[in-house]
Amino acid sequence: MSVSVEKLENSMAKLTIEVAFDEFDKSVEKVYQKQKNRINVPGFRKGKAPRKMIEKIYGEGMFYEEAANDCINKAYFDAVKDIDLEITSQPEVEIVQVEKNKPFIFTATVATKPPVKLGKYKGVEIEKRDETATDEAVEQAINKERESNARMIDIDDRPVKDGDIVTIDYEGSIDGVPFDGGKAEGHALTIGSHSFIDTFEDQLIGKNIGDDVEVNVTFPKEYHAENLAGKPALFKVKIHAIQCKELPELDDDFAQDVSEFDTFKEYKADVKKKLDEQAAKDAKFIKTREAVSAAAENSEVEIPEPMIETQVTYLIDNFARRLQMQGLSIDQYMKYTGLNEASMREQMKPEAVKNIRSRLTLEAIVAAEKIEVSDEEFEKELEKMSTNYGMKLEDLKNTITPEETKEIKMDLAVEKAEAFLLENAKEVKPKKAAKEDKADKAEKAEKAEKAEKKPAAKKTTAKKTADKADKAEKAEKKPAAKKTTAKKTSKKEEE
Repeated sequence: MSVSVEKLENSMAKLTIEVAFDEFDKSVEKVYQKQKNRINVPGFRKGKAPRKMIEKIYGEGMFYEEAANDCINKAYFDAVKDIDLEITSQPEVEIVQVEKNKPFIFTATVATKPPVKLGKYKGVEIEKRDETATDEAVEQAINKERESNARMIDIDDRPVKDGDIVTIDYEGSIDGVPFDGGKAEGHALTIGSHSFIDTFEDQLIGKNIGDDVEVNVTFPKEYHAENLAGKPALFKVKIHAIQCKELPELDDDFAQDVSEFDTFKEYKADVKKKLDEQAAKDAKFIKTREAVSAAAENSEVEIPEPMIETQVTYLIDNFARRLQMQGLSIDQYMKYTGLNEASMREQMKPEAVKNIRSRLTLEAIVAAEKIEVSDEEFEKELEKMSTNYGMKLEDLKNTITPEETKEIKMDLAVEKAEAFLLENAKEVKPKKAAKEDKADKAEKAEKAEKAEKKPAAKKTTAKKTADKADKAEKAEKKPAAKKTTAKKTSKKEEE
């Protein structure tokens, strides 16, 4: 096999790969063995007809297409190992020659890692962030724990009210015709949760156990089921049970039930400590992201389109996996949102470009700052991986290829580059806080300016008033003198 590389514009390259016919013929034989049981040849039982006989009847190239795909997969990956090229996209393959007793030739056009011209990356500005949890966050965390430890109380002496949990049967219909998904039995519904459409929950307030209630609602215009969107519906509801939550008191007993602490004070302090730790981690993550984003914006790089498309495909696949974990397929998501594959890919492009710019910038900083990963750091990463994968460390080491080793080390170096950017970043006040400070300073300056108008005159008048009052008091020893003096002073100030 031979490979030649032609460098193209915008970090693209064309690989011309030539495979000896004998090697290609192995793929043809492989395809023949796989397909022969499905081919009918007169005079032969299925699977027994020789390859030459089949090629004579159906054409010499009948196995070539699938053989070409098989050969391309192997030859391409063998070829890229032998060339010094960082490929960043899936290949666009074109078959050039496929003939008997001649080399099999194909081209693979790929995007390669583009060069990056770094701009300012040391001392980029990032916003200061509070690295401690607010009192409100602490209260929310405690109340969440309190809610999860609430006791359910059966209610049988009053009607439904907001906040209750009711057990109901219901069946919905439109114009008297039931619709799919509109029926359930023994459903637990929290009144006020707004989990049901329109005013469904509100219409159950004031009703009692055993009541049959007719609930009239209208589906939202943007409802995901098109056959229901915007239509009025009638639900026949039967109320079977009413319950309410009884929340535990926030005291030492509560602390002992939900934690290892004896007092509520200790428990609350521990909640605060953990939330502070998380707040610090979150702040560090956001500040790091801001520093990387700023450095990336300052860099210059021309990203080839196939590289962007490859990243878009990765993002969509990742998104589809997350949806699947929630029980939703990507096709269902597109149906509900009105998107198609093309529009979804277009939506993903800005994020793809941002991700690529950030990564390329970080790799350029690794090179510029000569950031290296020690053997100890690499070994520690492998230990983490072996734990995560549930593998023995030695088994993991035996499965990792040289290319994967290179990727792992680069990932670790990139993490160190991120830490470098954060360490060298300049923290500034958030824009909103800075605007508030500016407005506050302007207001203070205005007040100071008003207060300082004619300060000397006021001071002199006050001093004269004090002197006159003192003389009058000494001379007359009467309160009236003070009153008169004050009155005269007022008149002089007015003048």
